[in-house]
Amino acid sequence: MHGGAGPASVNRFAELLGASGRSRAIVPVHPGFQGTPRPGGLTTIAQLAEVYSAWVDALGLQNVVLVGNSIGGWIAAELALRDNPRIRRLVLVDAGGLKLDAHPAPDVFSLSLEQISKMSYRDPQKFRIDPTKMSDQQRAAVAGNRATLKLYGGVTMADPTLLLRLRDIRIPTLVVWGAADQIVPREHGLAYASSIPGARLEVIEEAGHLPQLEAPEQLLRLVKQFADSN
Repeated sequence: MHGGAGPASVNRFAELLGASGRSRAIVPVHPGFQGTPRPGGLTTIAQLAEVYSAWVDALGLQNVVLVGNSIGGWIAAELALRDNPRIRRLVLVDAGGLKLDAHPAPDVFSLSLEQISKMSYRDPQKFRIDPTKMSDQQRAAVAGNRATLKLYGGVTMADPTLLLRLRDIRIPTLVVWGAADQIVPREHGLAYASSIPGARLEVIEEAGHLPQLEAPEQLLRLVKQFADSN
């Protein structure tokens, strides 16, 4: 499940997952991202979780390992709280959604695209986007994604009730965090791991907020080992 950067931020990693064994990787696009239609009444992360729970049922999926990054991790956590028996494991990768007063996440809506890039990567030069070289279509897509992100996550990009509700997640959970993440502090990863029963935290030193882009092989190994474990 992708974050605010849209499906392009997870597509390549999904291809790696799909090619790594007998698993099938599916990347849904959250309604409203990449110019996709969004029903007018669909405005919250909780509602998205309900939609995805019904979607998993409609597809008849079994033994689902749910992997979510950033706001996609927040959606995944909410989906895990729905106790859908088709979902058997949860992987949260630099997930958003928590409100930690002692370790607040920055206001991403006050940051420029370049600032977000610098704070998202351990080595931002490898992934630098020059806004002056973007086409009008690309600018419109970024603006649309940003507006949709704000709609679902709200101005604070956090749910103050989520931390306490995490104790109700009953499926095995792996929390993965990039050590250089300046978008969602590592303390949020610790909070996720300590609040979900039986969860553990793995830190990838060579990555920031998007390990699937900076350290895909390391993330792939962690996900595969976790998915295949008893």
